[in-house]
Amino acid sequence: MLPCGGKILENRDLQDSIKPRKVEFRSLNFNNTLHWQPGTAREARDTVYFVQYKVYGQSTWQNKPDCWGIQNHVCDLTNETSDIQEPYYGRVKAASAGVYSSWSLSCRFTPWRETVIGPPTLAVVHSSKSIILKLQAPRSPYKRKRGSKIPMTNYYDLLYQVFVINNLLDKQHKVLVYEGKHKVIKIEDLRPGVSYCIMAKTYVPMLDRSSAYSSKHCTMLQ
Repeated sequence: MLPCGGKILENRDLQDSIKPRKVEFRSLNFNNTLHWQPGTAREARDTVYFVQYKVYGQSTWQNKPDCWGIQNHVCDLTNETSDIQEPYYGRVKAASAGVYSSWSLSCRFTPWRETVIGPPTLAVVHSSKSIILKLQAPRSPYKRKRGSKIPMTNYYDLLYQVFVINNLLDKQHKVLVYEGKHKVIKIEDLRPGVSYCIMAKTYVPMLDRSSAYSSKHCTMLQ
């Protein structure tokens, strides 16, 4: 049997080894989630995690009830971080075998500055010599009174960037053919009998930030 002092040291070692690591916010279109990795010890089956959050400058941490005593390594804080201009913190602690770790703190997170804006969705209609492209901005998780989700254009001055790939030439070479705010655009001067692929991005000039490319839409003019 370990003496009392030995037991305290053993518990302290366990506290340190189960303490969560790499606590960070990840955000796509204001879907804000807190992620972490297990501590340095091999994760025991009974390990559970507890999540709290707060606005920068507040002294009181708030519990997240849905993430209190959970076994996974992610917690959805979208509703708790809905004031997109406010900076937030999250923190996580672990418990195993009746021992609790200390808290692990995230970096400061401001949704408006740090969310990743997704690409637009595309609908492609082609005629004999042109392609009509309909673009739709990505949507946030937040809803209007009638229930529809608010588009990201409500929060940012978004531009659409449209790229065309001529599959007859170089399938890796994307040519920027449009940059602007129009939701419906017409791409002309295309050759019949040639396969073209269309992709698009969203771009935020104020933050100088582009989204990933949208899914590729390919068509051939008759």
